[in-house]
Amino acid sequence: MRFLFAIICMAAVPILTFPSAYAQVAGKNDGLGDLAALFDAQPKMDAHAPALTLDEAERIALERNPEIAAVARKVATSQAHVATTGKLDDPMAMYRGWGVPLNQPGNFNAAQNMFSISQSLPGAGKRPLQTSIARSDVEIAKSQLDQARLAVRVRVRKAFNDLLLTQEEMRIHDEHVDLARQAIEAARIKYAVGKVSQQDILKAQVTLTALAEHMIRFDQDADLARARLNTLLCRDPDTPIRALGKYRDPKPLPDLLTLKQLALNKRPDLQGAGKIVERSRKEEALTRKTMVPDFTVSAGYMLMPPSADMRNSYMLEGQMSLPWLNRGKHNAEIAEATAKVYEQSANLDALRNSAFGEIQEALVEARAAQRLSALYQDHLRPQAEATLQSSVIAYENDKTDFLNLLDSQMVVINIDLAWLQASADFETRLADLEMATGTVINATGSSTPEVKP
Repeated sequence: MRFLFAIICMAAVPILTFPSAYAQVAGKNDGLGDLAALFDAQPKMDAHAPALTLDEAERIALERNPEIAAVARKVATSQAHVATTGKLDDPMAMYRGWGVPLNQPGNFNAAQNMFSISQSLPGAGKRPLQTSIARSDVEIAKSQLDQARLAVRVRVRKAFNDLLLTQEEMRIHDEHVDLARQAIEAARIKYAVGKVSQQDILKAQVTLTALAEHMIRFDQDADLARARLNTLLCRDPDTPIRALGKYRDPKPLPDLLTLKQLALNKRPDLQGAGKIVERSRKEEALTRKTMVPDFTVSAGYMLMPPSADMRNSYMLEGQMSLPWLNRGKHNAEIAEATAKVYEQSANLDALRNSAFGEIQEALVEARAAQRLSALYQDHLRPQAEATLQSSVIAYENDKTDFLNLLDSQMVVINIDLAWLQASADFETRLADLEMATGTVINATGSSTPEVKP
């Protein structure tokens, strides 16, 4: 870039020596006069916007994100439900009047008056199973909360990475636009004295206008990433924000077997699916308990009519359900509960298989991005910069044209952008791996990405 700047300055020397003459010729319709103004009209990064690191963004999202808060309330509801299960039903009070005369419907003194209280008692083992099922619901809700946190954290990482990528793309273009402005003035000077053809000028228009087109797209991508990130942080989508971080060369990733084991041990939805299977088994065991009879016991006081020998007496009563007489219904309920266990087990197997597929895909894409990043960084960037320097020297000695110089500069820009995209793709695929395994993958040595200058 220094070589390009030097040759541009040298090309501009004649206009400083004979300003009025060149101003008259270059002021004609050479097609480049409006390009500088076009660059000035492009959006710029807000250097004064509040900056956040990835760690800070994740912390804010985990504290404020409404999706996480909604699932957290579900956990609290499940925990509150535990205390209500496994308890006895409310006792029942009863009054019964026997033998009230029809011709004296209000003469309860002539009737047998009974006052009793009864209590239902579930069969042995039913109440502990009900409590255990409620506790399983809590564990399932906690797994869902962990999954919601993981999903939000991964989405924050991706949105942060997208914003960081657009910032770096705009920074690189800003640097090249400054050089392009100088190149425009140098080309206009040479065009004025006939050293640059009109065809080259027209081609240069297209090449330089592409820089402005890129800036518009980058600004759109930045606005979208900013809106996504602010939404995840539970803030107004158009709140000014900058991503503070850099991309670094990624370190080797764990092997496939290690990642699969991480998923089995850490992935929240897999853990939750396993707990759902356990809950289904408990429900099956509770359903089998329907063959165990339930009981109801009652005790009461009886006030007899005055004509009775004994006016005061008491009553004891016991009831027992007879599930054996309704075996067909209960067997069908047991079969349904057993089928549900198999269904949930199949869902767990399918989810596990899907997780392994997600890991494989993310790992393949991450390794490809890793190799591309190394290729751009170690080979293509040095080659393109050497080519640009050679073009600058040739242009200085009138051995190449202006268009070739611009082409060399655009190659450097495109390779810089490709390296940025490969580095960003690696971070995105790394986030996908974290989603697939349910835990942080320490492949970059830090949770905050870095970008090389």
